[in-house]
Amino acid sequence: MSATRESAESTVSRASAGTAAPPVSEIGEQESRAVAEAAREQEWRKPSFAKGLYLGAFDLSLISPHPRPDADRRRRGEAFLADLEAFLRTVDVAAIEREARIPDEVFQGLADLGAFGMKIPVEYGGLGLGQFFYNRALVMIGSVNAGIGALLSAHQSVGVPEPLMLAGTEEQKRRWLPRCAAGAVSAFLLTEPEVGSDPARLQATAIPSEDGSEYVLDGTKLWTTNGVVAELLVVMARVPRSPEEQAAGHRGGITAFIVEADAPGITVHRRNAFMGLRGLENGLTSLKGVRVPAENLVGQEGQGLKIALTTLNAGRLAIPAICAGAGKWSLKIAREWSSARVQWGRPVGEHAAVAHEVAFIAATTFALEAVVDLTGVLADEDRKDIRIEAALAKLWASEMGWRIADELVQIRGGRGFETAASLQARGERAVGAEQLLRDLRINRIFEGSTEIMRLLIAREAVDAHLTAAGDLIDPELELAAKVRAAASAGGFYARWLPKLIAGAGDLPTSYAEFGPLAAHLRYVERTSRKLARATFAGMARWQGGLERRQGFLGRVVDVGAELFAVSAACVRAQMIAADTPARGRSARQLARTFAEQSRHRTERLLHELWANTDATDERLASHVLAGDYAWLEEGILDPSEGTGPWITEAIPADAMGNVHRRVIGSTIASEA
Repeated sequence: MSATRESAESTVSRASAGTAAPPVSEIGEQESRAVAEAAREQEWRKPSFAKGLYLGAFDLSLISPHPRPDADRRRRGEAFLADLEAFLRTVDVAAIEREARIPDEVFQGLADLGAFGMKIPVEYGGLGLGQFFYNRALVMIGSVNAGIGALLSAHQSVGVPEPLMLAGTEEQKRRWLPRCAAGAVSAFLLTEPEVGSDPARLQATAIPSEDGSEYVLDGTKLWTTNGVVAELLVVMARVPRSPEEQAAGHRGGITAFIVEADAPGITVHRRNAFMGLRGLENGLTSLKGVRVPAENLVGQEGQGLKIALTTLNAGRLAIPAICAGAGKWSLKIAREWSSARVQWGRPVGEHAAVAHEVAFIAATTFALEAVVDLTGVLADEDRKDIRIEAALAKLWASEMGWRIADELVQIRGGRGFETAASLQARGERAVGAEQLLRDLRINRIFEGSTEIMRLLIAREAVDAHLTAAGDLIDPELELAAKVRAAASAGGFYARWLPKLIAGAGDLPTSYAEFGPLAAHLRYVERTSRKLARATFAGMARWQGGLERRQGFLGRVVDVGAELFAVSAACVRAQMIAADTPARGRSARQLARTFAEQSRHRTERLLHELWANTDATDERLASHVLAGDYAWLEEGILDPSEGTGPWITEAIPADAMGNVHRRVIGSTIASEA
């Protein structure tokens, strides 16, 4: 967060200017924050349900009755899902795990289905299914193999299609979207060896030619998902802005380019390997003197980071969908095993300890699907601003998906820790619970780690406060300016604070149409106001220092995530009860159990806003980093230091370093 937008924008103008990016070591915290602040969407043109939760304005009418996809899209979406299911039943998922790559025939089969163009509009050769049915497809794929889900989501959620649909010209869309829809895999190249979530440190450059007809790209990109097999790349690079270039009309700054993956100067140095997602085609890519025509620039110079962040508003929804699919599969396995496995004279699921784990999986899976479906339809309707909803969905689903997988391993016991291949080799059912745990772990890091997501959401959650009181809490502002700011902030809080005293949650008849779920919606409304009061108290207590209270802000965000998930679960249960009365009771029971579980987590988070060990933890960490407690590390060996014989044997190239490029419908070539 930044205390004021004005100071952020003035700083980012300096960060974007100059003949080259500043050395990584010279990028300061203020400059990094300013670049991120300038890239975020600053205005709220549409209503947002989740934003209201953080302001104590619980407006259920924004999501209830539950929105639905239109009839035509539903017809086409359900037909595609039927075809996808038939195809996925033919995929040898064990081979993907065993050989650490998705077979070419799977690529081709997905292309034949149109799976690479699920979100691409029909007029550009895609299926035009929208976010809701794209999510539904990823739910199904997530239950089969997360690597296939990563392939498709990296291509459509953050690869070439989404930025083009967002900011591309008509000519660019007609040039590249049909190729993407037909199976030309795309990748997104932003991360660098020294640049993760801090875009101010971006070192890749795009130097414009003298006549403005092209740019020359140089840089190294790390963790390029799909980059090993891609035909098309979205590359983020910094356009310098010297006085001469500025006079020639160059804005400078981080810019997005569409680049052909086989362009001279592009080298995929290796295919990376990970603890999970063994089919992931993720590599280390360098660009040296890569010439890119000016017409390949997406948007304008300097808009690259904003395009990337806006793309992620909907793009992040792919991860919750994959998590929901994993949750549904985990529920199936947990139910079957807990019913069949007998210990001490009865099925293990009837023992209370295991029953609690099964109940958590069932209730949380219901809420996961509720969050995925709701955000998907909201994205398709495009009548709400879902930047917070999408970020909350990614944050909450990735955490809960991981917990579900961990509980499944625990329920399965030793069989949960054993690989599917080992189980099958000794005649048992090949249940890959441990693989699921490994595959889902990356979701807490992908497309914004949990820690970064909390900071991004917190920035949006306190946006109204910074708008009202930003100048008031700016430590660099003079007294006279602060007096004027105080008058403005006073007017905002005089209107806002009284609304937090009482609301619909205090009335026993509110939300009566939800029957037994009404009490939980009343709790959400009351807690939303309580959360807003706590946020205001934090602003008053720490003022500009609030941005450094990451423990406090993280808990504020997590409370909002729980309230959002409860709301989605209740609205979904109500819709199911109306559509399928036979399932109404069980849907409400799932939603009610989830709401009760969520309430316990929420109350703990609210308590820990003010009663925690944050200060103690931070002091201890500073001593650890200073080496004061290095003595605690005595008595171990560190194989990664290379001081023993255990690292002298090279890792086989076919397992770790093989680069295999595939082009759907074209000649398949390999390069080591």
